Amino acid sequence: MPLALEGKKAIVAEVSEAAKDALSVVVADSRGVDVRAMTDLRKQARENGVQIRVVRNTLARRALSGTPWEILDETFSGPTMLAFSYEHPGAAARLFKEFSKGQKDFEVKALAYDGELIPASDLDRLATLPTHDEAIAKLMSVMKEASAGKLVRTLAALRDQKEETAAA
Repeated sequence: MPLALEGKKAIVAEVSEAAKDALSVVVADSRGVDVRAMTDLRKQARENGVQIRVVRNTLARRALSGTPWEILDETFSGPTMLAFSYEHPGAAARLFKEFSKGQKDFEVKALAYDGELIPASDLDRLATLPTHDEAIAKLMSVMKEASAGKLVRTLAALRDQKEETAAA
C-alpha cells in the first residue's frame, strides 16, 4: 500500500533525526527472519542504545542525504534495515553479529563509522571495539603493569646500590 506524501515526510524526518545523533550506522537485510526473532532483536537493540528502522530505500536516501551517513546510499537495495548506535559505536555491529549467528537469512550489508563506509566483511572492526568500561579497564591494567615494572627496576637499583656500598 503506497504511503501518502505526509507519511513519507514523517518517516524521512524521523530517520533524519535518528541519524543526527548516531555514532555509527549498520545496514542489514532481514528478509526471511521470523517475527519472533525480529521482536527479540528490537528488544535487545533498545537495551543496548540502538534504534532499528526498516525504511524504503528512496526514503532512506532522502533521510540520510547531507549527513555523514550518505555514504551508505549504494547499499540501499532490497529490504533495508538501519541500526543507529547512540551509546557506543560498536553496539549495533555487535548486536547484529550475535543475531546473525542464529539467523542464516539475516545479512549485514555495510556499516558506516566516522565518515567511512565499511564493508560487511569487516563487521568485526566495529563489533570488537571495546566499550568505555572495557577501555578504562585495559588502560588501568597497562598502567598497573607499567608501574609494577618501574617498582621492580627501582628495587633492583636499590639492591645493586646497597651491594656496591657493602662491597666498598
